[in-house]
Amino acid sequence: QVQLVESGGGLVQAGGSLRLSCAVSGRTFSTYAMGWFRQAPGKEREFVAVISTWSGGRTYYADSVKGRFTISRDNAKNTVYLQMNTLKPEDTAIYYCAADPQGLLGLRVGPAEYDYWGQGTQVTVSS
Repeated sequence: QVQLVESGGGLVQAGGSLRLSCAVSGRTFSTYAMGWFRQAPGKEREFVAVISTWSGGRTYYADSVKGRFTISRDNAKNTVYLQMNTLKPEDTAIYYCAADPQGLLGLRVGPAEYDYWGQGTQVTVSS
């Protein structure tokens, strides 16, 4: 059973920064592509960022966060990160990390492609 636990959410003013972490159990972390998604109240869950398997040499971002957010991974710690800079009120949402065991198929952006999910961490950006 793969378990994902997010941390690092909180309340921040617009223009501020937060770093989210997602710790993943199991010995196959490096073989998963890892993604971050978010869901605002009344909206569907949306893709934020994804990082490739193993060394994480490839990343892909939603247009809304490109240039402001950075996804990274540390396979020695079984952890994926999301550094969020220049936060905006519209970034307010619950943020989820997710694992795609079929990561070798490419960087996928659909929530249905991910098999394992964390419980989410709240990010609130005040104006």
